[in-house]
Amino acid sequence: MSTNLEIEFKNMLDENEYHELLNYFSIHEEQIWTQKNVYFDTLSHDLKRQQAALRVRVKNNTYELTLKTKAEVGLLETNQMITKADYKTFKHDHQLVKGPVYDALVELGIHVDELRVMTDLTTKRAEVPYENGLLVLDKSFYGEVIDFELEYEVKDYHEGLKIFNHLLNKHNIPTRPAENKIKRATAAAKK
Repeated sequence: MSTNLEIEFKNMLDENEYHELLNYFSIHEEQIWTQKNVYFDTLSHDLKRQQAALRVRVKNNTYELTLKTKAEVGLLETNQMITKADYKTFKHDHQLVKGPVYDALVELGIHVDELRVMTDLTTKRAEVPYENGLLVLDKSFYGEVIDFELEYEVKDYHEGLKIFNHLLNKHNIPTRPAENKIKRATAAAKK
């Protein structure tokens, strides 16, 4: 379990920009892995109304439960590793294992037994260290949609913003705001 502040910058890419960045950073197919995010909320969208999100990330047979809540700068993430059995019980029987995420949800006033799967998406991800941060290239699949996204995770907002904008300019990538993955996947599921 860990709680950390997530400060990241995001930009949507087109397919050519995505492949150009993979090439520029010498990222090869064997450095790209697949993960699945399964998003939960109540049927009345109690988490969304609080600008929070809950997901289980499935990667390499591991299951990480993450609650993201709004912070003064960035997002506060509460992470907790769970078992495959915990995940299945949560997904199918609506019973969440006790722990820091459960406690944080209760503190938000969320009725944990009312949480349901809202949507999911699969991402092919590559990460490279870049200028005191972490650069992430994502190719995501949800519904009939495939999209491409650049993320830059940093510790310092102002320095990170400057570096991120310089990177976009250097590669002639226009600024294209990126909604959170849960919003994009939910919107696609409604179509």
